[in-house]
Amino acid sequence: MSCEVNLTNQLRERGFRITPQRSVILHILGHAKAHLTPAEVYQQASISLPGLTETTVYRTLEFLAQTGLAQTVFNGKSKYAYEISGYAHHHLVCRQCGTEVEIPHVKAEALFKELQESTGFQLMQNHISFFGLCPVCQED
Repeated sequence: MSCEVNLTNQLRERGFRITPQRSVILHILGHAKAHLTPAEVYQQASISLPGLTETTVYRTLEFLAQTGLAQTVFNGKSKYAYEISGYAHHHLVCRQCGTEVEIPHVKAEALFKELQESTGFQLMQNHISFFGLCPVCQED
């Protein structure tokens, strides 16, 4: 079973309609090798759906984030990007070259717990991006 079929089934089970736009965008996010900005999703999706508008892409991405099927991430270039919410993880992002390293959530669990206990906040999103310089860019 392909990933977008699983994701569309999750939407259907929650009572949401499966539109062509949602299906195509889920397919794109599910097969992406990196976080995609709304513009990148639009560029790819408009090939399959020629009448698609950027507004529809933005609304669909927000909808998918609200349902928990997609995650909004800040890519450090003053842009938001999206990915499928497959599992809790975080990123180290190089501000100079853009290299990303994925960090399993287990390495940040203590931080999340301490923040919740000390502030009383209930954290709703399991995604943090840490920005700095990768080892290669530190040598430059």
